[in-house]
Amino acid sequence: MSPPEIPAGGGQRPNRALLDLEQFLPYRLSVLSNRVSGNIARVYGDRYGLVIPEWRVMTVLALYPGSSASEVSDRTAMDKVAVSRAVARLLERGFIKREMHGDDRRRSVLALSESGFEAYEIIAPMVIDCERRLLAPLTEEERATLDRLIDKLADVGLESMQGGAAP
Repeated sequence: MSPPEIPAGGGQRPNRALLDLEQFLPYRLSVLSNRVSGNIARVYGDRYGLVIPEWRVMTVLALYPGSSASEVSDRTAMDKVAVSRAVARLLERGFIKREMHGDDRRRSVLALSESGFEAYEIIAPMVIDCERRLLAPLTEEERATLDRLIDKLADVGLESMQGGAAP
């Protein structure tokens, strides 16, 4: 059986795009997030060899020690496989520790180790400085508006995309 024939022009239909990526908000947010995260990742990647998912796990554990991997996944909106890989690498490198939950021996909880805290305390101010430089072109009013809009999209976006009631 031979493969299907591809029409002239590679199967593409010129001038019939249904989606303008440059105006599609999810695409724009993804590109912006990837660029910002990539630039910030250089700060901790060069010095500590961390990748983005590992830093996100460390940040959550700095603020919420004793979280489970599932809770980290929920807080970061990262998939559980990415969190699991990041946790495994951080455990291997000694940046975090795993303990059994006091009340439920079937549940393990995670926390930064001493070396994890030391790294976090060095990296966090540098990351905050990156954020400051990113937001520097915005006025205070624009920053407040941006915060409100992000919060609003976070509150209603998921519900409406999953078929829930739109605001």
